[in-house]
Amino acid sequence: MRREFQRYTATPQVQRENAIFLDAPIQTRVEAPRPRLIEVGGAMAPGAAGDLDALAIPKELLAGLVLKSVHVVPYFTTDWVADQVRLPRVLTSELLDQLMADRLVEVIGQDGPLSYRWAISDKGRQRALQLLKICGYVGPAPVAADTYNSMTEWQCDHLPDVSPIDIAGIRRSLVLTDEAVEIAGLAALSQRSLFLYGPPGNGKTSVGYLLNKCLKGELWIPHCISVGDSVIRVFDPQVHEEAPLDLSREEEASVDRRWVRIKRPFVIAAGELQLDDLDLAYSQALAYYESPLHLKANGGIFMLDDFGYQRMNPFQLLNRWVFPLEHGIDFLTLKTGQKLFVPFRQMLVVSTNLDPESVMEPAILRRIGYRLYLGNPTGPDYARIFKQYAGKYNLMLDDDLLKGLIRRHNKEHRPMRGCVPRDLIERVRDICRYRGHPLRIDDELLDIAWRGYFGNSGAEDDEQSWD
Repeated sequence: MRREFQRYTATPQVQRENAIFLDAPIQTRVEAPRPRLIEVGGAMAPGAAGDLDALAIPKELLAGLVLKSVHVVPYFTTDWVADQVRLPRVLTSELLDQLMADRLVEVIGQDGPLSYRWAISDKGRQRALQLLKICGYVGPAPVAADTYNSMTEWQCDHLPDVSPIDIAGIRRSLVLTDEAVEIAGLAALSQRSLFLYGPPGNGKTSVGYLLNKCLKGELWIPHCISVGDSVIRVFDPQVHEEAPLDLSREEEASVDRRWVRIKRPFVIAAGELQLDDLDLAYSQALAYYESPLHLKANGGIFMLDDFGYQRMNPFQLLNRWVFPLEHGIDFLTLKTGQKLFVPFRQMLVVSTNLDPESVMEPAILRRIGYRLYLGNPTGPDYARIFKQYAGKYNLMLDDDLLKGLIRRHNKEHRPMRGCVPRDLIERVRDICRYRGHPLRIDDELLDIAWRGYFGNSGAEDDEQSWD
């Protein structure tokens, strides 16, 4: 079922007004207690709370979350509820006792020395339906927004640095100059934004993907965060890849299960991106918020691909990030008009094949950390790319075949793009599979692949009429 979310946008002007409201100079770091950290499984992890007050979440919200979780089952146990809301059993028992005192749930039997079997009362079911209209979120208990902010800031400050050895992986996958590799590495090390530009088909998108693979370290992010009675979903299985620790049952019990350990995220958006995608999205049907793309990318990379081909004006899109790029925080707006600020701690990578001056204002360009031009490869580099990709399939290429291919590029006035070797070889593989032949490459197969890729008209047809 498709989930419809309505976006609430905080414009740059509103962001600046909020900053003034928070007092000048603008606060760029979030000052709030972070979760208690413990060492477990050879890594640092948020420790489980010892009491409800340590969660920094209103008890009424937590009790309501428990009630919403149990209203669809005939009976439940203490352990089952604890697993649903990701809270320690002792805190779950305390919430259930409070619900029982309010006659919203009742004990129907024993389920072990420290666990009971429960059922929701008619009064509790009615209350749960009322709560679902206010906030439809059901799942792991939220983390306070301030706690998420401070934890994100701390983690980003303690992530491992990127070294030339880490960046060497880019060179194994792409043919780039030493200068290009170093600029990419400097951007990854500093987590400053990177602007990639140049003709299409020369590896701009691939650089973004490969940079993310070079990033070391993992992050803890919450399933969701809360602001008052509002819940904002943060963890997204379609974006985030879990990196669980191998823990014993005792060690698992010591970790705050409201948090998920993930690999550093990589979020990519292209021509489909709209300005609304960069703000909170509220679902009228589900009655909770979905976090924007750049918040999901905190601690990793947010790549804006094919910049300039979005449906809105490119100046308008990047103007949305003037304030966050400058100060490292972003302002989001709830449907009530309430404002909250969150860290803007991802590496922004923007790629385009358009002229930078035509899609970016000087005010934006000066805030871009690094710029990298990726042009068409030279003849020798083109041959290296061809041999490198052919090597994946153990294909042997002689120099005469490659020289003939380069001559054909020049004869037909087709620029040598970095993607062409891969695309031609993949079409040669298609031909061999179609014919039922062992994989090989020669002039005949390459000619068919060429015509299938560029079209079956060559330079000799340029003067023909298509009328």
